[in-house]
This record gives sequence, C-alpha cells and structure tokens, in this order.
Amino acid sequence: MTTHATNTTDTAKTTNTVNAAKTASTAQTTSTAHRARTAETVRPASARRRRPELASFLRTRRARVTPADVGMPPGLRRRTPGLRREEVAQLSGVGVTWYTWLEQGRAINASPQVLDAVARTLRLDAPEREHLYRLAEVPFEAAPDALPRRVTSEVQAIIDTLDPLLAVVYNSRYDILAANSAYLDLFTVPQTAGIGAPNALWTLFTVPERACPVVHRERELPVMVATLRSAYGRHVGEPAWEEYIRALSAASPWFAQLWASGEVIPPGPRVKTFRHAAVGEMRMTSQSLSIDGMPECRIVVYTPKDEESREKVTMLRERRERLWPPSSTTENPAP
Repeated sequence: MTTHATNTTDTAKTTNTVNAAKTASTAQTTSTAHRARTAETVRPASARRRRPELASFLRTRRARVTPADVGMPPGLRRRTPGLRREEVAQLSGVGVTWYTWLEQGRAINASPQVLDAVARTLRLDAPEREHLYRLAEVPFEAAPDALPRRVTSEVQAIIDTLDPLLAVVYNSRYDILAANSAYLDLFTVPQTAGIGAPNALWTLFTVPERACPVVHRERELPVMVATLRSAYGRHVGEPAWEEYIRALSAASPWFAQLWASGEVIPPGPRVKTFRHAAVGEMRMTSQSLSIDGMPECRIVVYTPKDEESREKVTMLRERRERLWPPSSTTENPAP
C-alpha cells in the first residue's frame, strides 16, 4: 500500500510538473504573440499602412513574370498568371514561408541582400526597386554614381524658353546638367576636377571673391553646403561623391570648414543678390522645380525680385544679342 501511494504521489507530481510546464509554455507563447501584436499596434499608422501596400505590390509584380521569363517550364494546370510564391522563393534563395509572410504583409524583417534577390527575380527596374525598399522600411541605396548626367532636348527647350530669366538644371551634387544663355551670362562654370562636369559649388568656392557672381558669399555659400550635405546622406561611401568632397575640401579650406560643421538644410526658395560687371547688382528669387524621370535633379529658375533687377536682366539679354547676334541660320531664312 505504501509503495502504491508513493507511486501515485510521484505520478501526480510529474503530471503537475508537466502541466505547469505546458501552462508556462502556453503563457510564454501567448505573451510573445501579444508583444508582437502590441508592437504592431504601436507602430505609426504610416508604417502599418506600408505592409498592405507591400503585399499588393509584390503580388502584382509576381503576376507579370512568367516562367518563360526566368527559364522555367510552364508546367501543367497552372492557375497562377505569373510565378508561384514558391518559385519566387526558390529563385530568390529564400524560404517559402518567409516569402509568403513577406507577400502577406506580415511584420517581418528583410535585409537589403534578400530584397535585392527578390527584386532581381521579379525583374524590378530602379524606381520599382526603390519603391520595394521604402515599403519594406529598409534604407535604400542607389547604384553608385547613379545621378543623371544629361537632360533631354525637351528639358533644354523649357529652360531656353525662360530666357531672359536665368534657368539651370542641377543634380543634388550641384553638377550643371544644362543652362540657358541668361544663366551663362552671369556664371562661368569650368569643368570640375575629377568629375568632368561643370559644377556650381566648385566654381563659387574656387574663383576669387571679386570674380564671384554671388554677393554676400558668407551668407549664401554655407546654405548651399548644407543643402549638399542633405543630399549626401543618400550617397555616403559612393566613390564619385567621396572624391568630390575630398577634392573640393582640398581646393577650398573654407568649404572644408563648412563641410565639417555638419549643417543640413533642404533645398528651398531664397532671395539672392548677383552682380555683373556690365549692369551691377540684381536681386533674384530662386525657385526649384522637380523633373519627372530625373531623380535628385531640379530646374532652378531665378526671377527678378524688383523692377530695377528686371530691367537689368533685360539689359543683359540685349547686351548678349549685340555682342553675339544670333546666327543667320537660326533666323527665318529669306524666301
């Protein structure tokens, strides 16, 4: 009897221990799930909205890629208009469950390497790849030195039409991609060492002060450097950017000092004063306009701030036409 009682007691203890362990495990699982739901709940509304957008984006991109596009046989009884989820996972080198969760918009982490693999499988172009990164809340890095280096004839025609207003196309490094004659009346822009492109900052920091067309350099140039740094954050480590910063710092100790200050300012409208030897000073308002299909590029137009400046801008155009009259081949030919 004693032995039987002891065994019964031991069995009860073991059962209680197992039940306690199960209860603890269930509580831990419930707690983990609760924390995950809580973390998802406290995320900003904009972040929570990205996940459904990510799910929809991945589904539509997957639907447009056929097995033939990626060298796979179509197979039989294929109801999916494009690739299957497991095929995307296989081609991307990721787990089927993980990709399924990603496409379902679950709150999982994704590395840049994995997103790159998925982007290659789904044949995403550069804008789509950046869109994927934004939706997945992963910092996006553009391809090295991916800044546009030229404009279309349509963009050139737009800024030419703005003459006598000064108009120029900058990228985020202040490379001058195009300019109209009115802008070139005021600025001389030599090629930038190491990059080969005309560059506004390089010009303003390396010409003698008496030759600089910008009045109040001590006020205006720090703003331009801070604007440059706001763009630099997207290009840290890129060889073209690093060489540009290194070379300009070597050419201009003042630029190096301003760069080291770490100030950051986004582009925006400003009133600037320019000078030209023939007409004197002109007060101009700068306004930036984005260009479709040219990321990190903008048309900057300078409009006269007052009537005196407007008259001087017109005088500069008239002076140019006297000194360099339009070629007879560009005028209406005689019948």
